[in-house]
Amino acid sequence: MPAPFSTAPASSAIPILFATASTWDKVAATLPAPAREFATANGFSAKPGECLTLPGESGKLGFVLFGLEDDAAKADPFRAGQLPAKLPKGTYRFANAPHDARLAALAFALGSYRFGRYKKAEPYEVSLVPPEGIDTDELARMADAAALARDLINTPPNDMGPDELADTAKALADEFGAAWHCVGGEELAREFPLIHAVGMASTRAPRLIDFSWGDASHPKVTLVGKGVCFDTGGLDLKPSSAMLIMKKDMGGAANVLALARMVMGAKLKVRLRVLIPAVENSVAGNAFRPLDVFTSRKGLTVEIGNTDAEGRLVLADALTLACEDNPDLLIDMGTLTGAARVALGPDLPPFYTNDEALAADVARHARQENDPLWRLPLWQPYDAWLDSKVADINNAPSGGFAGSITCALFMQRFVTAETRWLHADIYGWTPSAKPARPEGGECQGARAFYKLLSERYG
Repeated sequence: MPAPFSTAPASSAIPILFATASTWDKVAATLPAPAREFATANGFSAKPGECLTLPGESGKLGFVLFGLEDDAAKADPFRAGQLPAKLPKGTYRFANAPHDARLAALAFALGSYRFGRYKKAEPYEVSLVPPEGIDTDELARMADAAALARDLINTPPNDMGPDELADTAKALADEFGAAWHCVGGEELAREFPLIHAVGMASTRAPRLIDFSWGDASHPKVTLVGKGVCFDTGGLDLKPSSAMLIMKKDMGGAANVLALARMVMGAKLKVRLRVLIPAVENSVAGNAFRPLDVFTSRKGLTVEIGNTDAEGRLVLADALTLACEDNPDLLIDMGTLTGAARVALGPDLPPFYTNDEALAADVARHARQENDPLWRLPLWQPYDAWLDSKVADINNAPSGGFAGSITCALFMQRFVTAETRWLHADIYGWTPSAKPARPEGGECQGARAFYKLLSERYG
């Protein structure tokens, strides 16, 4: 879905006037008398999200009024994402400034998204002439990347298994001339035992997607995304209610592909590598079992404490491979733990790193991009909870404490000490619609990470 930005002259676009409860009288005074009277007759009061179309002198659509929060500090910068669903067909412009014009324009694009693969969903026939001074190309990259992530997550697992995920990744690699490699079969079982163990019970074979792009002389940036296309929980079977949105368990892969699209589209000066372990965690006679022990690619033996803690297993082998290439920066993303949702809710994914400068930069870009992320600690005293009596490490410590932290600590065991590493435990899903964020699959963290990479390697 292309971003809905127009190159039409601003003078030909229908003006959108933003108002708050406290500025409404001032905004109303700028309107022609008939339009002002129409707004009064319709009871417009500039409540956040309130939208009213006003006739112009000829009787055609002349103005749009849209309400915002009074307190900018508490405002939703994406409030304008409600506009595409509220506006009649046409081309629009911002006639005055919302709280943040750049984020409002991005929200307009993000709010134009519709998923219509299985049920007819007519696209919103609206476009926006962006405010002056805004990098429209960058906003279009962000919106198009978000649409890619949302489409991938929203697609059900019968049409988005390891094969289809690999096909999508290859299409993206081919679009930008990236070098493609995919490991499966006996080679996967031999070289990536944990990925193979998680995916071996499925009739759809596991694989490791691997593509590289950019000048080999540029700093190496490696992205790793969890690609569990459906998660039953394995033999530690999830209850049916917990399986209902498990099509989103490849949300890490979807967001990594969205991030890669932004990086390659912007031609950042990096040697980009993307690694995605693509599997389905199924139940069959050959499924891996609790208390099984596997030797990982790194050589660490891993006892299976819970087959539903499979994401960290497939990422462990991929992280080991990533570190063998000595990247300048390693970023992984995955829909990993319910504990992260309990701690921070669905809209605020935690991230982890031991690099203080990197942590500060991530937090800053997350705030600036309205792409929330919150740092949690790699609390080393909890590392002992991963101890196993029969192996080097257990993938799921007993007890319900600090689940997101212990998952991050597990993965840290597979990252070399000298590697600059950033880990995000995302949800990848919007449970109920919000401005610019429709219910369903979501792009989380990718925009903040893209701006981080743009600042460091642009």
